[in-house]
Amino acid sequence: MMASLPHSVLFCCDHNATRSPMAEGMMKKFYGREVYVQSVGVKSDLEIDGFTIAVCHEIGVDLTRHRARDFNELSDFGDEIESFDLVVALTPASRALAEEAARVHHVSVEYWPITDPTGVGEGREARLAAYRLTRDQIRAHMVERFGAPKQPI
Repeated sequence: MMASLPHSVLFCCDHNATRSPMAEGMMKKFYGREVYVQSVGVKSDLEIDGFTIAVCHEIGVDLTRHRARDFNELSDFGDEIESFDLVVALTPASRALAEEAARVHHVSVEYWPITDPTGVGEGREARLAAYRLTRDQIRAHMVERFGAPKQPI
């Protein structure tokens, strides 16, 4: 039996430029306003990846306005880690940081190991295929964890 939707979810990865923005955008698209969703990175030193924007656009998720931010910037947007019901870490580094931060706040942390598509493949089509694989891994975890999307995929 699948768990019910949490009220709020924070997705995290290394740079908040590929995996966690994908997850944030898909969660918002699939489950609508039932869940408050944000994403962060261990660092926010990169802009959102163009291939990330492209493969999410293919499924109706617009990430063109996404701006990378890190854990330290949560409060700049009125959030704190303890305000989330669930933190989903998509990389080992973000998992370690999330577990450390959540430990003192009793926030649930889950780890979904998601492939990093950056630098994979030679040429545009091969790179897009790698990013689609990452997108589809996130989608599979999301559907398994939260159930069928409210909005069609």
